[in-house]
Amino acid sequence: MTNNKSRLGLSSHEARFWRPLEDNRVECYLCPRHCKPRPGVNGFCGVRGNEDGKLVSLNYGVSVQMTQEFIETEACNHYNPGAAILSLGNIGCMMACDFCHNWQTSQVKHVQKKDIHHYTPEQVVETALAKGIGMLSWTYNDPVVWQEFVVDTARLARKHGLKNLYKSAFYIGPEAIDELLEVMDIFSLSLKSMDPVFYSQITKGRLEPVLAGIKQVYAHGGAHMELSNLLITGRNDNMEEVDRICSWMLTNLDENVPLHLVRFHPDFKYTDVERTSIPFLFKARERALQLGMKHVYLGNVYEEGDGLITRCTSCSHVLVNRFGLSVNTDGLDTQGNCKKCGTPSSVKLVPMKENQLTDLPDTLPSQIGKFTWHGDINACHVEIHNPSDQEHMIYVEMMDSMGRKKIQALRILANEKWRMIASKSHKEEKGVKVYFDNPLNLHFFEVLDRAHFPTVEFEATP
Repeated sequence: MTNNKSRLGLSSHEARFWRPLEDNRVECYLCPRHCKPRPGVNGFCGVRGNEDGKLVSLNYGVSVQMTQEFIETEACNHYNPGAAILSLGNIGCMMACDFCHNWQTSQVKHVQKKDIHHYTPEQVVETALAKGIGMLSWTYNDPVVWQEFVVDTARLARKHGLKNLYKSAFYIGPEAIDELLEVMDIFSLSLKSMDPVFYSQITKGRLEPVLAGIKQVYAHGGAHMELSNLLITGRNDNMEEVDRICSWMLTNLDENVPLHLVRFHPDFKYTDVERTSIPFLFKARERALQLGMKHVYLGNVYEEGDGLITRCTSCSHVLVNRFGLSVNTDGLDTQGNCKKCGTPSSVKLVPMKENQLTDLPDTLPSQIGKFTWHGDINACHVEIHNPSDQEHMIYVEMMDSMGRKKIQALRILANEKWRMIASKSHKEEKGVKVYFDNPLNLHFFEVLDRAHFPTVEFEATP
């Protein structure tokens, strides 16, 4: 416990979901591992440990940089499409997947102090309100091991009219799920495989508790839920996997729960393979529809096609059209019904606080930073740091080869560091351009996949 605690400057916070044992040991039952560390030792996650015979959390308020993204980033297509979210992620994880794309933060021994920020629940909520963002998203490495901070902040957020989204692999105990159900509006849950051997060997977890947790959320019925399945090259990118997950969902949930079949990219310890084949993903989607699923989407795919579209289940009219993370909801009326035939859709439109709009000036700032889409990189994080005691404006323009312009104005407060996602929105778009003035500092980070928090800066195009 001491090495990582002192190395990263972490502090102790009283944990929940534990019981004392003999010899000053404790049992943590936040997740199904039920770690029983002796004094001075952490559990499997690396951020919950035994301190003098009591279980403490070492990551309360410990987060990566808060980031403005879109709800589609979290594999959620049927709740307020296009909504802005404030994404937060911590350090540590209850799993150890060798293909993890957030391994720099999920595996504590790899965490760098430069990537750690400290927030209070009040600061998170105040930021969302100040930026006009109506939803907090608990995401990235995995929020399970952040339970105390997540729940405390989510409760405060609800008091201020904000929504909460929980993006997780859901290796979590039933008591902790009950607590989450009190404060979460949306669950986007990642079912990594239907093979118990895959879980034990690849994730170092077990499949059965994940399935039980998903069923617990579904049975409660109070929150919106969508599932995703990462199809990993050479491991579970086959039709048998698709058959198993669809069969389980149709038996234990229902055909209207959205399913996201997600494209994998090589990372961490599993890098000697290619990305999941897009033609295979389209075939897998067709198979899922044939089996009876109503809403099947492809994740980490920017190509136009039915893998990104929401259609009316009655007349097949396009309700929501998408390109990557960009959406158009022209096919829905204000009640979420099909404009063509009037059939109610399963897309929930919920009133939320809206982003504040700022008029554009006649002249844009003189400093310019560019990020060009390349290869499979169709999104980036734009991070801006204002070291001064005065607020400044920045202007984000999507570069378009057709001459069209789309510019967003953002207010950067004094001494603020802000991060936001920029994503390719149509085929002709070439990248993103940011206009800013001194003394602001601009940084770009390649986003490889949805729910990916990049920590390595990418050199901007001059």
